[in-house]
Amino acid sequence: MQRTYPKGSKRVADSLTASTFILQHKDINGENRLFGGRLMEWIDTTAGIAARRHCGASITTACVDSLVFRHPAYLNDVVYVCARLTHVGRTSMEVRVDVYVEDCATGERNAINTAYLTEVCVDAHGTPQPVEFGLELVSDEERREWEDAEKRIAIRKQRDAEGF
Repeated sequence: MQRTYPKGSKRVADSLTASTFILQHKDINGENRLFGGRLMEWIDTTAGIAARRHCGASITTACVDSLVFRHPAYLNDVVYVCARLTHVGRTSMEVRVDVYVEDCATGERNAINTAYLTEVCVDAHGTPQPVEFGLELVSDEERREWEDAEKRIAIRKQRDAEGF
């Protein structure tokens, strides 16, 4: 259940962040596909910007889960990375990042990756601090994402308690 926040709430759209890249030789692995580490960097950066936009403060990445590589991308492909908040807790935020290869001729985007990251709001010393804004959910999809995020949070807590 969503709490009341001192400064109110922000909408998912308020912190939506998109990044676009064209794959160059420096982004390609030995199999002539997008290097997974490079994609992970882009995912982390884009998620971090979305989280900072939401909380208005510094953040640090605490967890990356459900990082699933569905399809490859190749040299000269255009890669579109889109991040949006799905949940806000006391000091943390969950961010969903979807990655697509975009066909510039048609505008069609094909999903190649989805990831969920937990970002923690921190002060200048790296100490977690409260997120001052709640997340206003305006669509059924946003409410479903919130409910799914609560399930993922419970699973992460259970895994942590079990030492996984």
